[in-house]
Amino acid sequence: MNARDFNLVSILFTDFKSFTQTAEKMSPQSLVEEINVCFKAFDLISEKYKIEKIKTIGDSYMAAGGIPKPDKDALKNIVLAGLEMQRFMEKRQDENRETEIPAFEMRLGIHAGPIVAGIVGVKKFQYDVWGDTVNTASRIESNGMVGKVNISESLYHLIKNEDCFSFEYRGNIQAKGKGELKMYFVEAVS
Repeated sequence: MNARDFNLVSILFTDFKSFTQTAEKMSPQSLVEEINVCFKAFDLISEKYKIEKIKTIGDSYMAAGGIPKPDKDALKNIVLAGLEMQRFMEKRQDENRETEIPAFEMRLGIHAGPIVAGIVGVKKFQYDVWGDTVNTASRIESNGMVGKVNISESLYHLIKNEDCFSFEYRGNIQAKGKGELKMYFVEAVS
């Protein structure tokens, strides 16, 4: 498949905070099992909200909304998916506390913009995405806070009229390689 340009795609990144320190308290087997429990849940959430899992990289999960087929609800759905992923992690922490198993805390960030997508490789080929939007989404995630869904200003402007969300403006945040970026926390309105 040839590379294809998309004008507006949302990119979601997750990352477990203090992963190395938490992993050191676990056996290799229980570490892999815990990551698998989390990523399986994320896969099901992604499927539910019709967002595309792109890949996992170590303890990071990456998904995209609006590809391979553009979808008018993709921006709202990827934020709903992010909120549900954070709820899953909170529930998992509670379960693990009861059984005294180390639990991960997670940052999650989402940005929207243009990307290029396509299949790369010959062996173990995979569908992947590239572009500044992907890099910015990664910075939005790394500047987030545990338990929160952190979004970019551009995504905020695209979804600010959705009745199901409330927003908290965070101001200008210094992002590595990006300068200052305006960011928002988003929550579901109950």
